[in-house]
Amino acid sequence: MSRVGIKPVQIPDGVTVKVDGAVVSAKGPKGELAIGMPVGISAKVDGKTVVVARLDESQLTRSLHGLNRSLVANMLAGVAKGYAKDLDLEGVGYKAEMKGKHLILALGLSHPVDFEPPAGITVSVKGNSVTVSGADKQQVGDVAARIRLFRPPEPYKGKGMRYRGEHIRRKAGKTVA
Repeated sequence: MSRVGIKPVQIPDGVTVKVDGAVVSAKGPKGELAIGMPVGISAKVDGKTVVVARLDESQLTRSLHGLNRSLVANMLAGVAKGYAKDLDLEGVGYKAEMKGKHLILALGLSHPVDFEPPAGITVSVKGNSVTVSGADKQQVGDVAARIRLFRPPEPYKGKGMRYRGEHIRRKAGKTVA
């Protein structure tokens, strides 16, 4: 039995949850999100909690039970508080700035990199750090990863874009005999 799936999800203050068939939607101060439940999984609002249950005991349904409970919990936390990922720039001449909604990155390439975040995601720059925030946990992580891919940290000098708190394993350079 799923230990994660059987726990009810608490609904935070200021968030309204609606179950319409197989779609669970939540609306809160940070936005509005919806998730579809797969066949064999159901959800219902029970007072100030959301209960995710499985309709049968098949292998597929049992494996999806805990996952969908976690997805509902992440959705409720996202519309209540939101999620954020911080990226730090390291390197001489590396800088970031916002022009309207576009993120302009100078990363030692022959041209500046222009990135426009998708709808529902906000990007802000303070000094040499870039903050990606939004209500959808998966989308925030995806956008942060795509920005990091423009110049991932290299192992010799550590230059590039890294997540805040990420440890880059350094390599020794060439040694002259």
